[in-house]
Amino acid sequence: MNFVFRKLMRLVGVVFAVSVITFLMVSVLPGDVAYAIAGEDATLDEINRIRAELGLNDPILIRYWDWVIGCLSGDFGASIRTGEPVLEAIFSRLPVTIELMVLSQVFAVLLAIPLGLYSAYRAGSPADKSITTVGFVFVSIPNFVFALILIYVFATTLDLFPVSKYTRIDEGLWANLHSMALPALAIAAGEWVVLMRVLRSDLINVLKEDYIAMARSKGLPPAYVLFRHALRPASFTLLTIIGLQVANVMSGALVIETIFALPGLGRLLVENIFARDFMMVQGCVLFIAVFYTVINFSVDMLYAVIDPRVRMERRHG
Repeated sequence: MNFVFRKLMRLVGVVFAVSVITFLMVSVLPGDVAYAIAGEDATLDEINRIRAELGLNDPILIRYWDWVIGCLSGDFGASIRTGEPVLEAIFSRLPVTIELMVLSQVFAVLLAIPLGLYSAYRAGSPADKSITTVGFVFVSIPNFVFALILIYVFATTLDLFPVSKYTRIDEGLWANLHSMALPALAIAAGEWVVLMRVLRSDLINVLKEDYIAMARSKGLPPAYVLFRHALRPASFTLLTIIGLQVANVMSGALVIETIFALPGLGRLLVENIFARDFMMVQGCVLFIAVFYTVINFSVDMLYAVIDPRVRMERRHG
C-alpha cells in the first residue's frame, strides 16, 4: 500500500506542476486574446468588455485558482472562439488519438520483438549488425519525414492508402484501419528501434543465465528457449519503455494528425494554438499531462505485479 500511495502522491505532484507551468506559459504569451477575439475593427470598449467577461483583468493567481477549481469539478471551461466545452471537444477527438497510439505501438512491438530476439540470439553476427544499422537510420529520421515518404510511396505513387481521408470505426473496421495505417506506421517507424535495442540488450544478459544453459542442455528448440524462458524476464524494461513512449506518440500526433488530417487531440491542440484559444490549449495540455502520468502509473503498477521484487526494493529503499 505504501508503494501505491507514494506513486499516487508523485502523480498528483506532477499534474499540479504541469497545471502551473501550462497556465503561466499561456498567460505570458504575447498579444491580447481579447483583441484577437474582437477583431481588428473593435473599439477599446468592446475589447475591455471581452477582457472583463473572460476574467483577464483579474490577478493571475485568482485566474489560476478559478481554472483549477473548475477542472477539479470537471469543468475545463469553454472555447473562446466557438463556445464548445473544452472537455467535450477533447472527448470527441480522444478516440482517434488513442487508436493512433495503440496501432503505432502494436506495429512497433510487432517489429521490435522478433528483430530483438533474433539480434540477441545472433549477437555480433552480420545480421545483428545489419539490423542495428537499419535501426539507427530509422531512429535518426523524424516521424514527419517518414509520413511524407509513406504518403509519396503508398498513397501518391501506388495509390494503396488514402492521404487525408479518415474513416470512423462505426463506418467499417477495415476502412478505418485502412485510413489509420500510414499515420500509425509513420510514428512506429522510429519507436520500434528503441524497443528492439532495449529488448536485445536485456535478452543478451538473460541468455547468459544458468537456467538458460540448462534449458539448452535439455535439447529444447532455440525458439522455445527464447520465447518460453528468456522473453518474459527480459521484457520488464520493455514494458516501462512502452509506457514512456506514450509521450512520444502524443508529441508525434501533433504533427502526424495534422499531416494526415486526422480529427484527433493533437490536431485540436495545434489548431487552437494558432487560433490563440487559450482555454482550449490549457485544457488540452492538462488533459494530455494527466493521461500521460496515469499511463506511467499504470505501467509502474503492472511492473510491480509482474516482478514482486520491485515492491520489495521500494519498500526497503
